[in-house]
Amino acid sequence: MRINMTEWKEFSVEQLFFVKRGKTLSLENKSVYVGDIPCINGSSENNGVFCYLSENITEMGFELHKAPALSLARVGNAGKTFVQNSDFFIADNAFSLTLKEKQEIPVYLFISTVLDLETTKYSYGRTISIEKYKNLVIKLPALENGKPDYHFMKNYIDGLQSRPIQTSVSTGAAELAVNNWRSYSMGSLFDFAKGKRLVKADMVSGDVNYLGAISENNGVREKIETDHFQRPNCITVNYNGSVGEAFYQSEAFWASDDVNILYAKDFWKMNKYIAMFLITVIKANRYRFGYGRKWTLEKMKETNIKLPSQTDGMPDFIYMENYIKSLPYSDRI
Repeated sequence: MRINMTEWKEFSVEQLFFVKRGKTLSLENKSVYVGDIPCINGSSENNGVFCYLSENITEMGFELHKAPALSLARVGNAGKTFVQNSDFFIADNAFSLTLKEKQEIPVYLFISTVLDLETTKYSYGRTISIEKYKNLVIKLPALENGKPDYHFMKNYIDGLQSRPIQTSVSTGAAELAVNNWRSYSMGSLFDFAKGKRLVKADMVSGDVNYLGAISENNGVREKIETDHFQRPNCITVNYNGSVGEAFYQSEAFWASDDVNILYAKDFWKMNKYIAMFLITVIKANRYRFGYGRKWTLEKMKETNIKLPSQTDGMPDFIYMENYIKSLPYSDRI
């Protein structure tokens, strides 16, 4: 469903939303006030949910924000928004955005998509202040009187159609005997390369994937024109930003300097199935790192990961490939 944007008008965030800051959540309060109400922070996953709290935490000054609304990551994956369809709390690395005119979920989904296009303005060293974000200007469908056309937004989202994803793989996956796996240093499995910095002013729109340290869209931040690119059939891992996010790259790309690039060593050949297995294991190790402790190239080479092994001690890449192929929907990879 194509959209004619020529008649869209500009609106500031402050014109559209009530914007509220989150509140610092101490470890003590997090454990004392455990409940079933989501608390949103700067996470780029799980709809931004950091933990679950009880309503009693309002006695500590926390406000219960009413759904529907948007949450906004202030740091980390700065600028990322999520639609919240149940009441929620906000911690200090996020904001809440509630439309000044009461609207339904589809409208929030529409505006969230538009707001997420602005994330390229922010970086992991640049947090979002509430004052600057209120001044952010976006374009939206508008009525003749200059007000947002919420009716159009709702109808557009409601009219989107998709086919259910189908799979021809009906067998269940084999059991993973993790206790029998062996440890291998990442440096013994991969040849490493480093991404290269490219400033916004030097970017020209094109058809080559530009990878940033983000947690979605396979790491692709935008498309650029360039003769400098990395060859595909590799895994990229963020060492900064969304640390530890890993993706398989099947097309040529330019990676930013916040991304490490992993190619298979000569004794084995990578494909998308083996890569998917390895990515899952690599991402399981990201808890060791964060914004204060980067997963640098040297640290990554020294990191040990556990993998299925053959009797001769070599990693069992055939098993990894067959395991992924046994999963439902693996034929859609």
